[in-house]
Amino acid sequence: MYSIGIDFGSNSVRALVVRCADGEEVGVSVVDYPSGDQGILYSSRDPFVARQNPADYIYGLELSVRNALASAAAHATDFSARNVIGIGVDTTGSSPLPVDPENRPLASDQRFKDNLDAQCWLWKDHTSFAEAQWITERSARDRPQFIAKCGSTYSSEWFWAKIWHCLNVAPEVFDNAYSWVEIADWIPSVLAGVKEPAAIRRGICAAGHKALYSEEWGGLPDKDFLASLDPRLSALRDRLYRETFDASQPAGTLCAEWADRLGLPEGIPIAIGAFDVHYGAIGCGVTEGMLVKVIGTSTCDCAVVDVSRGTADIPGICGIVPGSILPGYLGIEAGQSAVGDIFKWWVEGVCEGDAALHRKLTEEAAVLKPGESGLLALDWNNGNRTILVDQLLTGLLVGQTLHTSRSDIYRALIEGTAFGARAIIERIREYGVKIDRVVCTGGIAEKNPLLMQIYADVTGCTMQVAGSSQTCALGAALAASVLGKAHADLAQAQQAMTSLRPEVYEPVAENAAIYDELYGLYRILHDGFGGLRTSVDMSTVMKELLRLKSAQAQDGGRAHAH
Repeated sequence: MYSIGIDFGSNSVRALVVRCADGEEVGVSVVDYPSGDQGILYSSRDPFVARQNPADYIYGLELSVRNALASAAAHATDFSARNVIGIGVDTTGSSPLPVDPENRPLASDQRFKDNLDAQCWLWKDHTSFAEAQWITERSARDRPQFIAKCGSTYSSEWFWAKIWHCLNVAPEVFDNAYSWVEIADWIPSVLAGVKEPAAIRRGICAAGHKALYSEEWGGLPDKDFLASLDPRLSALRDRLYRETFDASQPAGTLCAEWADRLGLPEGIPIAIGAFDVHYGAIGCGVTEGMLVKVIGTSTCDCAVVDVSRGTADIPGICGIVPGSILPGYLGIEAGQSAVGDIFKWWVEGVCEGDAALHRKLTEEAAVLKPGESGLLALDWNNGNRTILVDQLLTGLLVGQTLHTSRSDIYRALIEGTAFGARAIIERIREYGVKIDRVVCTGGIAEKNPLLMQIYADVTGCTMQVAGSSQTCALGAALAASVLGKAHADLAQAQQAMTSLRPEVYEPVAENAAIYDELYGLYRILHDGFGGLRTSVDMSTVMKELLRLKSAQAQDGGRAHAH
């Protein structure tokens, strides 16, 4: 038996065919989105805009699955599409899409096909920062329980802020949108042939972490609260949804049209839609005590706690939601708004896409010892998702002199993302959640041992790497394998279908000691520029960086490595 996981990312869609017995990945296909700049629709007038053409999802869905099935048939002699028992889908998020009464994207209407506001509002769209702040303030005043579960601050990356911003800047789009659907829910509904938004089975993952949904207060925010924002939002509530489902439940079954288009059996189950990082955590074999870091353009950190034990609300994270990752567990989500994006900017912008230069700078950066660059970076180049939840923050590089090299800067950027990762780990631990080890996934984790060692040294955690290069798609395929009866539950599926690579990155004591000092300086900048403390003395930061640089240079030798 085989299952398929389909991963809709920021720039492409990836389909993965997996053998349910042992998790062997027998077929894979990646299809780039054809629209915009690497699949993203930007605006020359507003740098915060990031949208996607929903037609790209349909194009990528059909082509990637067909190609992955062909790949599986070519490489696995026992493979047959008739033996595919289920499909799972993961996507970016929060990425809401306006749809008409027949569940068609509003952008498919000729009147709106070139209207950016009628497209999918991609996760990294930050145009709604003002609305997010208003939601935070109104919730704190009138419904504090709403935002307590999502870190006490509502983000411009999330569902209600984006829809409200659309209402404010493009009322003609809002008025013509019958409903709004996270693409994590919409794509499974397309596969199932659902023709009306009210019939879509929505996932608790997107609803709980991004849309203020909780059974504690009867589902979505109440109509009185939404009316206090805008009466039209209150009216929209009736056209959204009343219940949600976790990964143990199907979103539907494959309809005849899409069975024919994909070459798969009609009626096989479709797993409930979820965000890439949540299914990615499942694909990494997430258990209690493990933090999963999905390192992509941004990062998302996921952990689970048994529902029976519970945990306190944690300020500054992206939510604590029952069943959002594993059924029966609280799902905890946090993350950084830019990691891979920072390195992409470095490689393509500074190194001008010169792969040889990039390798050279990586080698030079690896030789540097902690503190030797004399630099300190804040990793807010795309805002701060956790723990400040402020998308109007920007990156910062401190300590530059006339002797600063490009390799110095590259190492400082890596270290800056590591310090951001440590801030998240410390916040989660501060509220009683156990983190014994960190499992990372994504191309950066697999290909950049320098980054992995720096992360181990900075955080003080053992770092491991997931066995699969496609953990998000794999996690979706795991959920499908359970619904297709190959496994009794997700725990059994994880045991059979997930693995870890042999590489283990342990903290090096000499490096960790220096990074503890640098992290203290990072927190001075973090708390000062981030607004956590009104009076912060930053006058010593540059001098301390120079002291550490000088001390490391006098110490001689090369960086300590695992």
